[in-house]
Amino acid sequence: MTSLTPTTRSWTTTTSSPAVADGSRTGAATAIAAAPSGEVKRGQTPFDPLKEGDVKVPVEVKDEKNDAAEPENEPEAVEPEPEDGAVEPDDEELDEDEERARVEAAIRAGEEAAERELAEDAKAIRAERDELAKKLSDVEDQIESAKKDAADAKDRLVRLQADWENYRRRTAAERIAEKERAAEGLVCDLLPVIDDMERAIEHAGSTSEGELGTQMQQFVDGVSAVHEKMLSVLGKQGVAPIDPAGEPFDPLSHQAVGREEDAEAFDETVAQVYQKGYKMGDKVIRTAMVTVTYGGPKRPAEEAKADEAAEESEKAEG
Repeated sequence: MTSLTPTTRSWTTTTSSPAVADGSRTGAATAIAAAPSGEVKRGQTPFDPLKEGDVKVPVEVKDEKNDAAEPENEPEAVEPEPEDGAVEPDDEELDEDEERARVEAAIRAGEEAAERELAEDAKAIRAERDELAKKLSDVEDQIESAKKDAADAKDRLVRLQADWENYRRRTAAERIAEKERAAEGLVCDLLPVIDDMERAIEHAGSTSEGELGTQMQQFVDGVSAVHEKMLSVLGKQGVAPIDPAGEPFDPLSHQAVGREEDAEAFDETVAQVYQKGYKMGDKVIRTAMVTVTYGGPKRPAEEAKADEAAEESEKAEG
């Protein structure tokens, strides 16, 4: 009996004889190796020449040395069948690979989800930061505007206070000046009356008592008393007479109506006062009408200074 058994490396042909009584194999297993031509004859060695009627069998030869070294009558290799319920090693590796792949996929999915969530959170935080920065910038602009408005308001307040102070002083000065003008007008209207009263008193004083009589003298005395009271009332309003007889001529408060030659008196001295002048405070409301001397010696500078000091003291007392 001849059979062909496939092996991992070659095809092996085995010939056995059924006439063996003890059941042992009497035929020799002939290993057929691939000849250089790639063909061998059944029942002969690779080195036997082909004879007429032989059958050519293709044999795959991978390793001649290994095929030659294989022992004759090699039993057929039988792969063990897996037991029921047992898992093939390849299946276990496949399951492990699938499980590993699933775990890795789950990890990647979790990482991607975490990255997306982190990106969304970062985007929201950046948006909130930008909004807060904008609000902060707006608040800073409002603060700067408020500071500018406050500075402008303070400047306006300072100017208003200065204007109010100037207005108050100006109005006070105007009220005083208006009051002085009103009093000045009244005094100016009364001055001619006072002049007439003084002339009458002077004329009465130049007449003897016998010529005046008792009643006339009493009248003159009454007019003199009225004159004194009127001067007192005017003095309370700051009105003072200007009677510069014997004083140096002052063109600011004196009006020269004539000149008199006097070699003994200093030059430019008031000789006579035809009409008294008056001043109200520091203002001359009427100049004195006087005559001025000439032909005398020049007034010394020291005396002129003394006269000026006396005038200033009189003004201060007034």
